[in-house]
Amino acid sequence: MSLSEQVAIITGGGTGVGRATALALAKLGAKISVNYSRSSSEAETTVQEIRAVGSAAIAVQADVADDTACRALVDRTLEAFGRVDILVNCAGTTSFIPFQDLESVSDDVWERLYRVNVMGAFHCARAVRTPMLAAGGGVIINVSSVAAQLAQGSSIPYCCTKAALDNLTVSLARTLAPQIRVNGIAPGFIEGRWTQAGLGDRYEAIRLAYERTLPLGRCCKPEDIAEGIVSLITGSRLVTGQTLTVDAGMTISGYQVKYD
Repeated sequence: MSLSEQVAIITGGGTGVGRATALALAKLGAKISVNYSRSSSEAETTVQEIRAVGSAAIAVQADVADDTACRALVDRTLEAFGRVDILVNCAGTTSFIPFQDLESVSDDVWERLYRVNVMGAFHCARAVRTPMLAAGGGVIINVSSVAAQLAQGSSIPYCCTKAALDNLTVSLARTLAPQIRVNGIAPGFIEGRWTQAGLGDRYEAIRLAYERTLPLGRCCKPEDIAEGIVSLITGSRLVTGQTLTVDAGMTISGYQVKYD
C-alpha cells in the first residue's frame, strides 16, 4: 500500500521504535514529521535517512507533556506539508525502580510519567483531530507496552501509565470515529539503547532470560514493532479501539523475568 500523499507525525521519532516507524512509513512514501524532545542529533539523522529513501521529512522539537508545544508541532507540520493523516504516539519515558522499593516512587515520578506517557498522547491526538478531519480522516497509533497487561517492567508507575494509555486508546477510538481510527501496540521487551541505559549491567542477563523463555525464541527489535504499527495503519479499515500485542509470546509464556 502506498502512502505517497500522506503525512505522518511520529513523536519520539528520532530513536528506537519511533525511528524505525518513521523509516518504515517513509519507504511507503509518507512524508514524516520527526518529533523529538532532547534527541536533536538523532532526529536530524533520522530525517536524513528518510530523505535518502526518497521521502520528505522535517525534525520538530516539542515536549509532548506540554499541550502548547504539541499544538505547535502540528502547526509546524501543516506549514511544511499541508496536512496530517497519521499520528504515532511513540514518545515515552520511565523510571527504573524495583517494585519492592515503594519509597523511591515519588509524586514527581508519577506526575512526569503520566504527563509524558498518557497526557502527551492525549495532547497530540487532540491537536491532530481538526487537520485529520480536514484531510478526510486519519489513523492514530498509541505505543503502549505489555507492562500494562502483566504489571511487570521498569516500575509500577510505568505499568500504570501504559494501562491508562490502553484505556485512552479505546476512549479516543469511540470519540473520533468514524473518520479517525485509533489503535495501540503493546511491545514486549525491546532490545536497544533505551533498555540498555535503564538496566545497565543487568541488561544482557535479562535479555537472555527472556530469549530462553519466549515461545518465538527472541526479543523484539524496534523494526518488529514498526512492522506491527504499519500493519495497523495499512491494514483493515474496520479495526479501531484495539491494542495489538507484539511480544514474541511473552504474555503467553507463563514466565516472568524480575527486573529487580
